[in-house]
Amino acid sequence: MEENVDLQEIADKIKEESAFIEQLRMEVSKVLVGQQKMFDRLLMALLANGHILLEGLPGLAKTLAIKTLSDAISADFSRVQFTPDLLPSDVIGTQIYNLQQNAFTTMQGPVFANFVLADEINRAPAKVQSALLEAMQERQVTIGDKTFDLPDPFLVLATQNPIDQEGTYPLPEAQTDRFMMKVIITYPNMEDERMVLRQQISGEKKSIKPVVSLAQIKQAREQIHRIYMDEKIEKYILDIVSATRSPENYNMADFSKFISFGASPRGSINLALTARVNAFIRGRAFVIPEDVREVALDVLRHRIGLTYEAEAEEITTDTLLKDIINEVEVP
Repeated sequence: MEENVDLQEIADKIKEESAFIEQLRMEVSKVLVGQQKMFDRLLMALLANGHILLEGLPGLAKTLAIKTLSDAISADFSRVQFTPDLLPSDVIGTQIYNLQQNAFTTMQGPVFANFVLADEINRAPAKVQSALLEAMQERQVTIGDKTFDLPDPFLVLATQNPIDQEGTYPLPEAQTDRFMMKVIITYPNMEDERMVLRQQISGEKKSIKPVVSLAQIKQAREQIHRIYMDEKIEKYILDIVSATRSPENYNMADFSKFISFGASPRGSINLALTARVNAFIRGRAFVIPEDVREVALDVLRHRIGLTYEAEAEEITTDTLLKDIINEVEVP
């Protein structure tokens, strides 16, 4: 009985703390038409203190989405266009000699912002990629002999183009694993595209007002850790991740020849975190299996390696994951 009272208390608090999400959605929808899934995933990454990798064709509002979200949250936003001639100092900053002071002055780079858009991250060489990914992991940057903490919250949205591979440097698996989610962006439906078309040709420019403070985001993060996750849900998460490593243990022996390696423990952690955030966004104090199923594809698709046999048969990670999610027993 006491547990029920506590759960009810948490539920009331979460309902109160998550009220800003609808307000945020309404404000963002003034500019961002459709792409609800992309917005939800951005919000999940922000609340779970993670980073997100978006893969989609140009012109699908990836840049607009994060810029609009940062405007609605009254946060600092910066954008870095990754190119083959980019240097690590162009991202994290450098030291410049000041003649007047007869000393070196630190110039902080664009990574010092709450929201950082790393546009076409696979166009920059490995040194630049590793500099950004180190900042993502450590939440700090070393310039010269000084170490600087990055702002909090700190969200990196990296994008990559799936069709143009000329002059690109694909992210190694160990680096993509640091992204909480990899989201595939698709074309909008016809009705959404009609609204985009009318909005753009009307000549009316809508502005976004800050409706949420950074303090509210931090408070929401604290409440997310209080969301109840039953042992059965924990086992369900572990079963899904384990099935990507040893499918034969889950009556899916046929999948073994298609998977070269499965999801890392980071996959389990991020799946549990995003499931909790999913429950929070819906105003619930507890996680249900649907919260896990809804985000599993985005959390795990970049953590699984395919064999040559899978590529020869044109089997994708999404296809395998959907089958695994459907086969693993739901609690």
